Amino acid sequence: MKRTDVSPRTQWLALSLLPNIGVKTLRNLLAHFDCDLTAVFSAEATELRKVPGIGAKIAREIRKADLVRLADEQAQWEGEGVQTLTAADALYPARLKDADDHPPTVFLRGCLQPEAWGKCLSIVGTRYPSQVAKILTLQLSMKLARAGVTIVSGLALGIDAAAHASALEVGGTSIAVLGSGVLNVYPPQNRLIAGRILKLGALVSEVHPRLAPNAQRLVSRNRIISALGEALIVVESDADGGAMHSARFARGQGRRVFTFRLPASGNRQLMRDGAAVLPSDLDQALRYLLS
Repeated sequence: MKRTDVSPRTQWLALSLLPNIGVKTLRNLLAHFDCDLTAVFSAEATELRKVPGIGAKIAREIRKADLVRLADEQAQWEGEGVQTLTAADALYPARLKDADDHPPTVFLRGCLQPEAWGKCLSIVGTRYPSQVAKILTLQLSMKLARAGVTIVSGLALGIDAAAHASALEVGGTSIAVLGSGVLNVYPPQNRLIAGRILKLGALVSEVHPRLAPNAQRLVSRNRIISALGEALIVVESDADGGAMHSARFARGQGRRVFTFRLPASGNRQLMRDGAAVLPSDLDQALRYLLS
């Protein structure tokens, strides 16, 4: 097989997996090459550099992309149950697509039904929650799941794990957005929860299905967590905690941000920034969130 013989879908995947190409640069490439991806990969570096957002480094990456190898890898991971959704696919989640910086491609593993994308709330927080925060998370996630809400979180230790687990406990649906590939679950301590999510929801990621996590990927996935939910709930966080990235992304995406009146520095910061405070009476909180 030649480099230019692979399918347009594999060509799209190759571009979307390059670390320095986002959806805006992809649009520029498509516009410049009249939506002909084969022409993109056949182009000389000088022609690629005429595209806004494409410099010498990205041009080299496009020229070096191993499309034949990627086609083989694609067949392997699809055989392991990985689905790919591009921004052009009808099943790509609409709420995520509305975000300006949505990923060109998302990878999924699991049994998520298309309608589960519809009513989602995102719940995040510290890896080291107080007992009060953990109980609030467990109880609120259960109540939301029983009400038919899909719980979105990041599979991290602490609040994230509690949100996923409690939704699953009552037969609800949960989506875990990873900072690693969906075939390389991180953190390893939560692989049991990930296995349960595969039966009642989905693991989601924007990176190559076998890729390991790093700090940048863990931060970047927060914009997907916030975008997938109608609103974001930060149960408890320090002011420099990872959950605060989700809050910043959520505000930029026009999502409502909620928190609880807890003494953690992040909660106090969120309240100063205008986050709505959920009541400790969780039945009242549930009515507020679903209104």
